[in-house]
Amino acid sequence: MTLTFNPDKYKELLTAYLPKLIKSEVENEQALKIVEDLMHRERTPEEDELYHLLITLIEKFEQEYYQPSQQNNPVSMLLFILDESERSRDDLVAVLGTEDLVDNILNGQQKINTEQARKLGEFFHIESSLFMK
Repeated sequence: MTLTFNPDKYKELLTAYLPKLIKSEVENEQALKIVEDLMHRERTPEEDELYHLLITLIEKFEQEYYQPSQQNNPVSMLLFILDESERSRDDLVAVLGTEDLVDNILNGQQKINTEQARKLGEFFHIESSLFMK
């Protein structure tokens, strides 16, 4: 028996998950969690459609955000080093001062200035210029 696509069920899924263009690491992580959940079960045709849509959105975000051709993307570098060092966002708050500042930097709404780059370099024991564009 072939399962048929039900637009009403798909509309319910879209309403529940509200997929949209991914613009931050936080949104990317949320989408990845949904994809991982869907990946490990037998999907309905509607869930499969949502699964492929989210994968497309994640790939688009990651290609733009982690693009290897970008010589120096300070936020990508910061996220990579944060992940590799097994440090947390809270550690960044302790180094840089406020949650709002860290959120703005990680979401690309604010650039890392020279003093912040120096502090990050000292914290991670790496060259501060990695955090400058």
